[in-house]
Amino acid sequence: MSKFLKDEIVEGCVTGIEKYGIFVTLDEYYSGLIHISEISEGFVRDINKVANIGETIRVRVLESDDDTFHVKLSIKNLDYRPKKKKNTKIVETEHGFTTLKNNLEKWISFKENEKNAKTS
Repeated sequence: MSKFLKDEIVEGCVTGIEKYGIFVTLDEYYSGLIHISEISEGFVRDINKVANIGETIRVRVLESDDDTFHVKLSIKNLDYRPKKKKNTKIVETEHGFTTLKNNLEKWISFKENEKNAKTS
């Protein structure tokens, strides 16, 4: 059984962009290509405006080869940029800011000593 199933939506990291497609790494073994024909229903004028190297995107698996660890991918008709999480309110614990209060001077002193050691 294949690790990545047809039509499954997974996240991957963009590792390369060429005029014919976008290379994406899915995990430590599997990588794939989003061919330019699988980017949009319309004409793609500049593929570099679709994604950035290092960006995490969502992709649809079209085909997976477990022998070569290669996956054919698509972002056509897919909201491929994951939604950013909304800021959540910080809930104060029973200890409050006691840890910060007790350690702040020590942490600042440590950072200053570390900075001085690098410049010496």
